[in-house]
Amino acid sequence: MSTGVPIASGKSEIFEIVLQFMPDWIQIPVLILVVLLVVGSWVFKGKRKLDQRRARRQGQAPVMAPQPAQARGADFLGPYAPQQSPQQPAGQPSGADFLGSYAPPRGQGEPSV
Repeated sequence: MSTGVPIASGKSEIFEIVLQFMPDWIQIPVLILVVLLVVGSWVFKGKRKLDQRRARRQGQAPVMAPQPAQARGADFLGPYAPQQSPQQPAGQPSGADFLGSYAPPRGQGEPSV
């Protein structure tokens, strides 16, 4: 039941369709760039593996990618961060439910919480 035609993946079919719409003088450089990117990624991965293997043999920690600084990104407010207030004594209430001077006055019969 085989037709003799290999089944191509979706990515390769899309790539072929895009290439068909390009003129021949653009198709060849595009193909060369794709091949260079694939071969370059293989070389880069191989070099990284070789460096890690050498580091393990010499007893050094493997060189890791640099981590971004902690004080950056969407959660970092910088100068717009609220000012830190001094710590309150342990006996005084605080938090979202504490109204402070904005609390309504207590009646005579109300228990204190």
